[in-house]
Amino acid sequence: MKPVVGAMQAWSCVIISVFAIIILSILGGLYRNSHHEFVGGVEDPKDGKAVAGTVFTAVIVYAVFLVFCGLQGLLHLRENRRGAIALS
Repeated sequence: MKPVVGAMQAWSCVIISVFAIIILSILGGLYRNSHHEFVGGVEDPKDGKAVAGTVFTAVIVYAVFLVFCGLQGLLHLRENRRGAIALS
């Protein structure tokens, strides 16, 4: 199987996905627990649990990106170890 994206893009996607999962999980947890800094103001959302559900959906999307990009990066490692010659 050949990689679809380049090695640099795959590993960059892995790093960005890991940070996004961590940050969005923290934000989702704060919204789920109705933290006063996020749902206590005048223009803040009233239903923190609905916002948390949307944020956790984004976490799932980034987890899928993490798996896909991680597998692409591993395919590049496997291809490099096998001794494939690239002309680009």
